[in-house]
Amino acid sequence: MRLLTDEIAAKIPPLYHFEQTGTETVAVVKFFDPVGRWTWYVAEGERQPDGDWLFFGAVDGFDFEYGYFRLSDLQHAKDGLTGMMALPIERDLYFTPIPLKELRR
Repeated sequence: MRLLTDEIAAKIPPLYHFEQTGTETVAVVKFFDPVGRWTWYVAEGERQPDGDWLFFGAVDGFDFEYGYFRLSDLQHAKDGLTGMMALPIERDLYFTPIPLKELRR
């Protein structure tokens, strides 16, 4: 599965969109570890000059936090692992956009 398709990329607001517009920050894409508890929610993002994507959103792992992460981080998160733990990060095909503030409930 491709983590980021052109169709999905077109729905992601550019970095600092919510800060500049004053609108509510909404997660539009969800990625998750199918054999772990890590989840990444994308609210904003931009393709970088090297072709990678830089995202801003929420990460629910050891703790819940807001911050930046790259598409390549997700694509290579399982490098070097074997067995079930090597299952790659996936995109939630059934995710419905949700305000970031509602993710902590």
